[in-house]
Amino acid sequence: MEVFDYKGRTKRGEIMTGTIESPSQDAVAEWLLTSGIAPIAITLQQSDSGDPAWLRKLKETGTLTLRDLLLFTRQMYTMVKAGVPLIQALAGIQKSTTNPVMIKIMRTVRADLEKGVVLSTAMSRHPKVFDEYYVSMVRVGEDAGQLEEIFKRLFDQLEFENHMKKKIKSALRYPTFVVTAIAIAIGILTVFVIPVFATFFAKFGSQLPLMTRILLGTSEFAVTYWWIVLMAIAGAIFSFKLYTGKGAGRYQWDRYKLRLPIAGGILQKATLSRFCRSLSTASRSGVPLVQAFTLVSRVVDNAFYEERILQMRSGVERGESMLSVAQAAGIFTPLELQMISVGEDTGDIDGMLGQVADIYQEEVEYEIGRLSETMEPILMSFMGVLVLILLLGIFMPMWQLGAAVKGQVK
Repeated sequence: MEVFDYKGRTKRGEIMTGTIESPSQDAVAEWLLTSGIAPIAITLQQSDSGDPAWLRKLKETGTLTLRDLLLFTRQMYTMVKAGVPLIQALAGIQKSTTNPVMIKIMRTVRADLEKGVVLSTAMSRHPKVFDEYYVSMVRVGEDAGQLEEIFKRLFDQLEFENHMKKKIKSALRYPTFVVTAIAIAIGILTVFVIPVFATFFAKFGSQLPLMTRILLGTSEFAVTYWWIVLMAIAGAIFSFKLYTGKGAGRYQWDRYKLRLPIAGGILQKATLSRFCRSLSTASRSGVPLVQAFTLVSRVVDNAFYEERILQMRSGVERGESMLSVAQAAGIFTPLELQMISVGEDTGDIDGMLGQVADIYQEEVEYEIGRLSETMEPILMSFMGVLVLILLLGIFMPMWQLGAAVKGQVK
């Protein structure tokens, strides 16, 4: 598909210009005639970068990051607030960005809008970028005439998720660095250092300690059958991803993650914070509560909580109160249940859910701030055990050989 700039005249004599993605100039002309526009000029749009077509297509096959979506949402909020028409707003974003994926999406969404398609429908054709929650919120904004407010709330929601991800990445940076350094050190010792000691010990022909024999055997296997080791690691990773990608495997893994030492509690609170924030935003924006539960269940990105949220939705459909379905779900503490009860009694359940999300967010940030401190003694203990094993395996026979030689000299 190529991008064409067109110029045409309507039946009333008005000049119309625009951009459309089409396989050929003839297809563009046919589309214009079908739309009641007499084509005047149709030109192939040139890439600003001067890249060949195959390279442009390769660059456009990626997807947008959360940061890209956050920036887009902020720009849309600002332009809609200023009263800029949607097609013009998308054109402005397209000109201001250097991301090939964003340029392609803005181009296709603009083309859909020029054909009379509403914004939410145009966005729904890009599910890898605009998920069902995002599209549904935009659709609610269109129906209620509150696109400005919807984009503002979507921006706040995405900013919250981006902030949480940054906090978690920052906390995991030090443990990841230490674990990587340990893995590299073990690999160097196994492949390069231990074989040298093996040659040295072989000259004496004496019985080596068990720990030394284990280390030498492991090193010899890794050096001789390294390809089997790599295939086993790759196979294990592939099998794990395949098993946890969907179905019962994903459910079991998502549930197990919440029970992990240290990290499990953080994941649990972060997921609940995302759930409460998303539900509060959707409900406040006018999304029916039952539909909001359905949308939010796909936002939490955890199969176990998704099942519990859908269970809550079923209870609401049966006419049960928010408090009773929250109690039955078994994922809230008594404090959060009390706040939900107060919100239900006062008719401000949205506000109370937002406050519960704030509580969880504060707890997550506090625990993430302490994550490095908590992980440090565990990592140091792990390193100490590895060093002890290596010392016992390599230096014990050397001490024995030194003692034997010393005894012979005497």
